[in-house]
Amino acid sequence: MVTRILHVSDLHIGARDDPVVEDGLVSLVEQVDPGLIVASGDLTHRGRRAQHERAAALLRSPGPPVLAVPGNHDIPYTFPARLTTPWHEFERQWKTTEPVHDVEEAVVVGLNSVRPRRHQSGGLDPSQLERAQQRLRAADAGALRMVVLHHQLVGPPWRSRKRALARRDEVLERLTAAGAELIVGGHVHQGSIAERREFAAGSEAGAVVVTTAPGLGQPRPHRLGEARGALAYRVDEASISVDTYVWLGGAWRRIAVRTFARGEARLG
Repeated sequence: MVTRILHVSDLHIGARDDPVVEDGLVSLVEQVDPGLIVASGDLTHRGRRAQHERAAALLRSPGPPVLAVPGNHDIPYTFPARLTTPWHEFERQWKTTEPVHDVEEAVVVGLNSVRPRRHQSGGLDPSQLERAQQRLRAADAGALRMVVLHHQLVGPPWRSRKRALARRDEVLERLTAAGAELIVGGHVHQGSIAERREFAAGSEAGAVVVTTAPGLGQPRPHRLGEARGALAYRVDEASISVDTYVWLGGAWRRIAVRTFARGEARLG
């Protein structure tokens, strides 16, 4: 059995009228046919109620269940609400900032990496990691163990001023030790895909695929280094495949496929 998951990020609803986001998501879901949509933050541009309502309606409209985590743009832009009630509007739509999707074939753990006192940078505290580790360790044998957060763990391929998640080495180590096989984020509007053993030296480095999705929205369409795209995951007993979709010529095109062995298995 193949598990299909569509990963979108950085919709930035409310930044400008963008029919590609609203119409394009439906056509992308039709192509991928996912059992789950994960949305890794920045669903809105300024965290306003109307923007959250539009974003939630859009993500739910294609039909599959949705797991959404907040990004730094999903909290109030102004004070004091940014500090006193940062999650109010997000939780009106999604109930929690750290959702879990737990089914036979996959356990997907959402983590809230947003820090309201910081504009861009993100981090996770030890209690968040402990809860995630517990959920990952409790997953059924053979189930995909996946983690979703907003801030990237792997640096973007093109220049960006946006820093990676704080203490990312520790976060990656702890999640991998708990069995995470796929860790996904967004934030930089650039796509990147890597397996931990491609960049972590030493034979003890555990197997885990780390991805960053391009932005579905383009709040600054003329800024260099910000692509419009999405990722789709196809998972079977032996492998995880990552399909990269980008918007070209008025349609979604699948431009790349990378396939990774799960655990200690080998491909071919």
